[in-house]
Amino acid sequence: MEVTRLFDLPYNQLEQFPQSDAFADKVDGKWIKTSTQSYIDQANEISRGLIKLGIQPGDKIALISNNRTAWNICDIGIQQVGAIGVPVYPTISADIYEYIFNDAGIKLCIVSDQELFDKVHSVQDKIPSLQAVYAFENVEGARSWEELKVAPDEKLDAEISLRKAAINYEDLVTLIYTSGTTGNPKGVMLSHKNLLSNVVDCKPRLPVNQEGKALSFLPVCHVYERMLLYLYQYTGVSVYFAESMETIGDNLREVKPNVFTAVPRLLEKVYDRIIAKGEELSGIKKKLFFWAVSVGEEYDVKGTSGWYNFKLKIARKLIFSKWQEALGGNAQAIASGSAALQPRLARVFLAAGIPVMEGYGLTETSPVISVNCQEGNNVRIGTTGRVLDNVEVKIADDGEILVKGPNVMMGYYNLPDKTAEAIDAEGWFHTGDIGEFVEGKFLKITDRKKEIFKTSGGKYIAPQVMENKFKESRFIEQIMVIGENQKMPAAFIVPAFEFITNWAKIKNIDLGDGSEKSIAQSKAVYERIQKEVEKYNAGFGKWEQIKRFELVDHVWTPETNELTPTLKPKRRILLANHKDLYDKIYGNQ
Repeated sequence: MEVTRLFDLPYNQLEQFPQSDAFADKVDGKWIKTSTQSYIDQANEISRGLIKLGIQPGDKIALISNNRTAWNICDIGIQQVGAIGVPVYPTISADIYEYIFNDAGIKLCIVSDQELFDKVHSVQDKIPSLQAVYAFENVEGARSWEELKVAPDEKLDAEISLRKAAINYEDLVTLIYTSGTTGNPKGVMLSHKNLLSNVVDCKPRLPVNQEGKALSFLPVCHVYERMLLYLYQYTGVSVYFAESMETIGDNLREVKPNVFTAVPRLLEKVYDRIIAKGEELSGIKKKLFFWAVSVGEEYDVKGTSGWYNFKLKIARKLIFSKWQEALGGNAQAIASGSAALQPRLARVFLAAGIPVMEGYGLTETSPVISVNCQEGNNVRIGTTGRVLDNVEVKIADDGEILVKGPNVMMGYYNLPDKTAEAIDAEGWFHTGDIGEFVEGKFLKITDRKKEIFKTSGGKYIAPQVMENKFKESRFIEQIMVIGENQKMPAAFIVPAFEFITNWAKIKNIDLGDGSEKSIAQSKAVYERIQKEVEKYNAGFGKWEQIKRFELVDHVWTPETNELTPTLKPKRRILLANHKDLYDKIYGNQ
């Protein structure tokens, strides 16, 4: 069948490769599977219920939930009646819910649990358009999402058919509010065309077919995971939803997925845990482990000597095979996005036979612009791969990446001026990222246009490039390079608290009460991190090198409001929160 709307995807799957486990959730220790047919039947039940409630085409319905089959059922049910789905991050504040709900004019909201219901309920009286809140779980004060389901009904089914027939390829299907490192989030308007074109153009880069399984754990409210869920449906890949971020390791070993997505932060944590286990070894086992890591660090996708390949074969057999097993043993592709991946990390994982494929995109581009792909020697470490077919990229005179194609958003909701700023008269979307092409075809992101700053000496500093390099240190968890209009660059550094605790035990270093505050105030820790700073400074020009730094006594997270939900630093907030450290560095007390 022809797939021209997102809600065509389940029907296409039913026709091409019906699955007994289109989706699976883990409930009370067992995987509960939902077939393609059941997926469609339940989506139609939701569509009937929405029509019965009086939902009209264009009405907005919010979904706030962790990943689960029910989210996808509601997503299709909403689309089929011409309503607009508005997925919202579970982790943001009630004040932001109030802003988004009022901006979009949300009519109905479906949440996953009591905590999220309470958060929405706390601002419900400030949202005039909101008529009712439903919940996937048993939640006090909310109606069950099961109440939305209505059995087959001739009149309602005829109405669904009429509404579906009226929906076109270029029609708005969803509003996704960007996490926003500054100011209020903006509602990105995406059409069926935007997302479906990205699904179709990403298919050749996915080395998995209807025999494969995917594990899903990144937030489905983010366009990255959501588009991939559509791609899995389009290719017949079965989707298993992880129970939580804490159970990912167990779920990977149970499901043995062929594909899953990750963000660099998660891959960094996986790598750190692997290295920590290596540190616990002794004697020949420890020597072998770190020998294998050093072999991995020399890996080059473009080929190496016969002697290197011989060493790599041994390293894979003795050490790296265990790393593969920890990820389920069947991984054919791990798509990494949302932020830059450390090249050293990509090198080691690829050497280990763990196919981490870095890509690049934005909510406004539905999202994928470019992605690495193992087939046909199309991986380049340190780049985000080749640009997708049917998508155009050009580099502006100031280095900004401009994008044109069917995946570029319709615009920002209620913000025509912002839309005109982002998409120029020729249809080029201005990403705000700086980049270049490597070997003429592999796109490399070098920094955020708005984050590049000048020192008082007039020298440009690209903080993201530096931060990515310094984070290669096992002693450094997070770092923010500062120094705009100052005489020298400096940094706020979050120590790798867990690693440093283990390091201090081995070295018999006293960390006081062992709290994060004690670690950040430890002279021994500061001096050790100073060595790391000197080591990584060597790779930069003298004007770029970090001359001073201060240690931060807590990890930056979305909960502290210092990172966006997609784990990007909120630089303005970080500067304000660490003004004492800034003044200490630059002597402005």
